[in-house]
Amino acid sequence: MNKIIPVILFSITFAVSGFSQDLTNQDSIDVTVIDSYVTPEIPHEFLLSFFTSSKCKSKVIIDNKYVYRVSDTLTVDHNIKVNLTGLSFKAKSVPFIIEVEDSSGRKFKSEQHDFELPGEIKIQSESNFLLLCLFGATVFALPSPIFVASNNGNYFSLTKEIPILTIRSSSYNYPAGYFSAEYSYIFNAPDKNFFRLGYKELYVIPVFEYISPGVDWFTNFHGYNGISAEFTIGWVKIFNTFTVYTMYRFNLKPGDGSKNFNEISLGLYSSFFSINF
Repeated sequence: MNKIIPVILFSITFAVSGFSQDLTNQDSIDVTVIDSYVTPEIPHEFLLSFFTSSKCKSKVIIDNKYVYRVSDTLTVDHNIKVNLTGLSFKAKSVPFIIEVEDSSGRKFKSEQHDFELPGEIKIQSESNFLLLCLFGATVFALPSPIFVASNNGNYFSLTKEIPILTIRSSSYNYPAGYFSAEYSYIFNAPDKNFFRLGYKELYVIPVFEYISPGVDWFTNFHGYNGISAEFTIGWVKIFNTFTVYTMYRFNLKPGDGSKNFNEISLGLYSSFFSINF
């Protein structure tokens, strides 16, 4: 009898351990790349095949900008051929990430992999890349026009919002949300200068790029302090970096309804210069 008890305890421990391991394995999907190379023949094609530890849908993100659906149905065997004609890359070694989605809608990303381009494929020159960065920085620095409606009248305003901290999400195109700082100048208004700190939540939806509710705290540094609620619609993406949006915002000064005012603006959103976490 004394010998049977340790055997039973060992069996129970082993079973619990195996069950715990199964639960742990369900928290992620392993991706095993089998082939990833570019064919030497013209037109050049990127061939990718991989297995997953569970049945899932999948897509591949190449060079952080080209997204291709690999499997639309749940499977463990994934294959794709991507025609590279017309695509531009910054280097001969091109990174790619595989993103998978299980039957519950949970998404997981693989580690970064790379494939090498043949010598015949042109890469984006450093001068063009620098020019693109300068152009992007110029566009990013442009302020957004705003129509302001208040009890004192209607005004024109310019504002510049800078995303500071961006929260990562399972979506490749947009974050889950971001914290921002903003400065506004309202022409000919009794109170012209405003500084804001706020948070915006982003939801990727069909038809539009995203919708985004948000809340801000604002001040003019002279006793005019308040909070605001806003709602933004992202309409279309340009240059694969900026999103054209329109925003409505209601500004409230607690205790003084005469100071409340409304804003409608048109602008460009990008989290390119923010800190991701």
